[in-house]
Amino acid sequence: MPAEPTGDQPPVPSYTLAGWREWVSLPGIGVPWVKAKLDTGARTSAIHAFDLVEERVDGERWVSFSIHPWQGTDEDAVTARCPVVDVREVRSSSGHAEERYVVPMEVTLLERTVTAEMTLSRRDEMGFRMLVGREALRQGFAVDPGRSYLGPRPPLAVRRRNRGR
Repeated sequence: MPAEPTGDQPPVPSYTLAGWREWVSLPGIGVPWVKAKLDTGARTSAIHAFDLVEERVDGERWVSFSIHPWQGTDEDAVTARCPVVDVREVRSSSGHAEERYVVPMEVTLLERTVTAEMTLSRRDEMGFRMLVGREALRQGFAVDPGRSYLGPRPPLAVRRRNRGR
């Protein structure tokens, strides 16, 4: 939502412009870079996760899991542990429904960190290991579908590694 104009000043947008795909980081679980698709058609964000193990910590539900931050490879798996916010039935764009754990996760996008509800799902066959959904994007982002990578990028060696080279 644009800010109110003052005097002769044009309104200043109160959002950060992002491309349809961006490099993000997940500081709470130690992932410095992961390529993500910004998907306004998806309500909740999602990340490729495997080896999910639910546990109880002080009577609360937690889930341990691993992720592969690089597209097209299973190298450099990262293990994480997060509290479970919910278990939801999520319907994919192909119409397939499955129950998924939902966990809170810090996401740094275009140098801004927000907390997103993240579903844990198998995305190894998908083009992107992570989706940033509209609930996270509504925290101050606007997506330009004609642009990509408007934010910071990892060094070239990291980008090449993500392409499997």
